[in-house]
Amino acid sequence: MSTELPEPAAPPPTGAGGSSPAPTRRTFIATSAVVGVAGSVVGGTSLIGGEEAAAAERPPSSRVSLTVNGTRRSLTVDNRTSLLDLLREHLGLTGSKKGCNAGACGACTVLVDGHRVNACLTLAVRLEGAEVTTIEGLAEGEQLHPLQQAFIDEDAFQCGYCTPGQIVSGVGCIQEGHTGSPEEIREWMSGNICRCGCYVKIVRAVRQTAGRK
Repeated sequence: MSTELPEPAAPPPTGAGGSSPAPTRRTFIATSAVVGVAGSVVGGTSLIGGEEAAAAERPPSSRVSLTVNGTRRSLTVDNRTSLLDLLREHLGLTGSKKGCNAGACGACTVLVDGHRVNACLTLAVRLEGAEVTTIEGLAEGEQLHPLQQAFIDEDAFQCGYCTPGQIVSGVGCIQEGHTGSPEEIREWMSGNICRCGCYVKIVRAVRQTAGRK
């Protein structure tokens, strides 16, 4: 019995009198890529100038002026820059911590015009003319803010990572008048997470400070 395979059929001739075969998907994609490259580069020189190309790659930015801890600041930042990154990366104020970077832990809490905000969720360019207070701006020289002192008195921290946000949030809570009871304080401080579990002492520190007003 013969095991020889039959010869494959020869492809049809494509002479001058015949039509070219239809392009396949692969040849169409390859041809499109070559045409695209040729359209952007002629004789080895890009049709887009260096300056134009650099401008196209540069993200949009804006000038913003705001007051941080009593000092007027003016700087140009990427429009996507958060207030937290402006404070930490541009102004060197690293007291506000980057925890979850999603507004869930409160470690980045600062005061904007007296109101508590999550700095990680706040765009810096939206704060033109605003007044921002961070943990670095609470003390007056060597004199600690009463809530900072209360945190020491009540031993209201362990690792200390969440402490700046807890203190700033506590200051806001006191200013807002939400200190009528431990339950009320817990409710209005619930956006600030303490992974060490110092909640009881934090509430005591806020109550201590509120009672001194």
